[in-house]
Amino acid sequence: MGRARAAAFLLLALLAAAAAAVEGRRQPEGGENACAKGWQCSGSRFCCDGTITDYFKAHHFEELFPRRNDSIAHAVGFWSYQAFIAAAALFEPRGFGTTGGEQMGVKEVAAFLGHVGARTSCGYFYPNPVAWGLCYNREMSPDQNYYCDDSNELYRCVEGVRYYGRGALPVYWNYNYGIIGKGINQDLLSHPELLEQNATIAFEAAIWRWMTPVKRRQPSPHDVSVGNWKPTKSDTLSKRYPGFGATMNIIYGDHICGRGFVGEMDFTLSHYQHYLDLMGVGREHSGDNLDCADQVAFNPSSENSDS
Repeated sequence: MGRARAAAFLLLALLAAAAAAVEGRRQPEGGENACAKGWQCSGSRFCCDGTITDYFKAHHFEELFPRRNDSIAHAVGFWSYQAFIAAAALFEPRGFGTTGGEQMGVKEVAAFLGHVGARTSCGYFYPNPVAWGLCYNREMSPDQNYYCDDSNELYRCVEGVRYYGRGALPVYWNYNYGIIGKGINQDLLSHPELLEQNATIAFEAAIWRWMTPVKRRQPSPHDVSVGNWKPTKSDTLSKRYPGFGATMNIIYGDHICGRGFVGEMDFTLSHYQHYLDLMGVGREHSGDNLDCADQVAFNPSSENSDS
């Protein structure tokens, strides 16, 4: 993990104002309406006024994460459908899972939870690896510097606080706890332990990251998933195209992208496709550009290291 994984999250501190601008500029095009209930919420193109519970039920959650409360899991009793739905409801008006009709909503939720399932899985060690999502809610063997960057003046480390990985999309480093906490109105810089104590807050932090670009003029994973992002010439030259692969690029950068078909990339993609099957859409509707094997990172770790 260490700084290589931190590259996926670095520079979020530049974004709070930019995120609002990105969300606010999305407008339906040409009056077209792709939603059965009409687009009445703000934020994303074709954002419908339904809810994720219209198509994602408690039994789906149980089918996606059947081993999370197994006796050998590390977060038994922590993660729940209710916690996910409570967190998701805060972002539904911005288009999370409510953009473009039911099938697009299912695909976005499957994509988001595919990342969550892969990042919190202990399935590398057991049969049927895609059944072990939400096995963890914290990093078990953190780096001994506990991810404190003393050079960050905006979000200084709090004495005695450790910033190892926690949550549904694990958060590392003091500056990431600071900016994500600001985004969800929680003092995560002083109390990062909230992400391993409260499942709703853990899901909320993860969805905020899903909805928020790392830099101005870059897409969020949500933008990619619902068709809000149109690649620039620079993107196409860097082999970045709309699809699940670009969501991995945004979240993990060159930790797993641009390195060929590495195991961690394949592991994440397998979760997304398996979840599509379980949610009734089917992996045949996964879309194009599923991998990021040849993509240049949006935010290379070498640039982030110098920032």
